Amino acid sequence: MKPRPVRGRSVPKGRVISALGVVACAVLIGCAGPGERRASSHDSVAVSGPVDTESAAVGPYRQPSRQLPELDSTVLLPDYLAYAALNNPGLEAAFSRWKAAVERATAADALPDPRLSYGFFIQEVETRVGPQRQKLGISQAFPWFGSLDLAEKGALEKARVFYEQYSSRKLALFREVKEAAFEWAYLLRAIAITAENIELLASLESVARARYKVGGAPYASVIKAQVELGKLEDRLQSLKDLRAPRAARFNAVLGRSLEVTLHGLDSLPEDPIVFDEEALADRLLRHNPELRALDHAAAAAQIDIDLADRDSYPDFTLGLDYIQTEGAPMPVHDSGKDPLIATISVNLPFFSSKYTAAERAAEWRYQAALRQRMDRANILAADLKMALFAFRDAERKIELYRHTLLPRADQSLEVTSQAFETGQAGFLDLIDAQRVLIDFRLSLERALADRAIAVARVESLVGDGLENSQENSQEPGKEPES
Repeated sequence: MKPRPVRGRSVPKGRVISALGVVACAVLIGCAGPGERRASSHDSVAVSGPVDTESAAVGPYRQPSRQLPELDSTVLLPDYLAYAALNNPGLEAAFSRWKAAVERATAADALPDPRLSYGFFIQEVETRVGPQRQKLGISQAFPWFGSLDLAEKGALEKARVFYEQYSSRKLALFREVKEAAFEWAYLLRAIAITAENIELLASLESVARARYKVGGAPYASVIKAQVELGKLEDRLQSLKDLRAPRAARFNAVLGRSLEVTLHGLDSLPEDPIVFDEEALADRLLRHNPELRALDHAAAAAQIDIDLADRDSYPDFTLGLDYIQTEGAPMPVHDSGKDPLIATISVNLPFFSSKYTAAERAAEWRYQAALRQRMDRANILAADLKMALFAFRDAERKIELYRHTLLPRADQSLEVTSQAFETGQAGFLDLIDAQRVLIDFRLSLERALADRAIAVARVESLVGDGLENSQENSQEPGKEPES
């Protein structure tokens, strides 16, 4: 392209276009969204707390490097909880959804992308100062005042929804781990008690056979002992066979191979717990993450109502156009001068029906979130009452078996054994007394497991910090921080 005179010096037109391209690129980079600019200085930040302020969501969240606890023979319930918190894929998925929502929130207040335009005159436009060849323009749209702030606030509320869903999943995961652990512990105790009673019954069966040989006991006693022994052996085999599916369920919750051997957890919590039921009900309404998620969803919908109203106001677009002009054939003043045009445009929101519909839709979402919150609060309150009933029922059974039935069953077995030795009781009476004792021992272990499971369910309903709602905070397996 030929150079043209511009106030006493020649500047190639291609160089002018290139310079404008560089300026346009600089403008594009300078107009990058705030989320993109912020990310560069927060790549190493790892946040584990809730998104409770706008400043808390200024950078991408990075999950810290995981170092899984060693689950050896000395493992305790908190170790399994920590392992599950770091390794369960369902919890990781909820965490990733929260991170994705936070990333979206960081860019919610960004301006729309600038628009770069180029036009080539197929037929040159002849002007007094020369023919016009091509045009380059850049423009930037600006939403109505306050729209970007509302968009950011709405995105933050939606990110908080995902955080509460992550918290809810974490509590549910901890409940599942505790339930699996307590069922596993009960299974091990049941196997041990059953095996112990098989050994005792086998010795009694030997005594019955010996007495039958010398005519000191009827053959029915031998048959009865063998029948009871067969029943116990069948029960023991069923309990042993149950170990594989129980372990598979436990390992699945932990997020590891179903065939991994479990360690520890061979006893059930026995410390007494006293609940303040009124405080628990109040804490449920204030701290349950499901309800808090619905609170944030309602807040986001309320912001969407205002945002839909702002959308009905015009947006402004500022622009700058450059037109390349060749030199005039005849010497004239300002020959070949390239014009610069500043532009401003406003969109005209004449079709108000779509904005009204969007506002009404946001209002319906707000009402839906409020109604859903009420519904879930009622259901969760009922779940809490059922969990507390299960807890009280298990407490009553523990008290009954531990302090009443088991001592009497022990006494009955001892008395029956003495009577059998002196010939005042039959062998069948001794078998019955032994069967009652084993049933009571298993029932006590079952009640201990049921109480621990009920406590885990209460914890998952009222959220973290259950000790603040108890008169005696001796709950089994307190959750580790994650």
